[in-house]
Amino acid sequence: MLDLTRQFCAILGAVLLASCSGYDFPDPTPEDYAVHGIDISKYQGDVDWAAARRGGVEFAWIKATEGGDHADHRFLDNWYGAKAAGVPRGAYHFYYFCRPVEEQVEWVLKTVPKDPTALPLVLDMEWNAHSKTCRIRPPRSEIVRDMKYFLDEVEKHYGKRPVIYSSVDFHRDRMVGAFKDEQFWLRSVASYPNHIYTDRDDWYF
Repeated sequence: MLDLTRQFCAILGAVLLASCSGYDFPDPTPEDYAVHGIDISKYQGDVDWAAARRGGVEFAWIKATEGGDHADHRFLDNWYGAKAAGVPRGAYHFYYFCRPVEEQVEWVLKTVPKDPTALPLVLDMEWNAHSKTCRIRPPRSEIVRDMKYFLDEVEKHYGKRPVIYSSVDFHRDRMVGAFKDEQFWLRSVASYPNHIYTDRDDWYF
């Protein structure tokens, strides 16, 4: 009986799929997802974390560091404020292409507290066209090598593999086909990620 039921369900599923073929389903919007989070830096000012949680914020990534010597001056207030309000949170590091990766890792480890309840750290990889101090764009081979070093060292320290954040242009220029086994958070404002990111349909955020 169980085998017959499975066969019936398989046939029914095939019929339903056939009836829907040729129909373009609309892309999901943020409202279609059950879990919503935010990213925060000093530019958002003072955050009322209790109000954020009541408003539906279910997780947050908080800017902690940039390069090898800059820390967001609101990081610790946000880090502890989110935890006190019961909002799961993690930190993120904005990568700076004019500083050795070893120094950036060391800076992250000095700045971001080790908290086993925190979300994985995020490695923010994007071009910064507005930077007044760093205009270089290293080749793909160098970037991939340094990113792997960063991911490995941070995972050793915190016990969790970092998430990779990327923007459309940076991913197009350096990330297509790279890091297939990593978790990606993709910036996508104008269109659904699958339409504008090449070879990255397995994104998580």
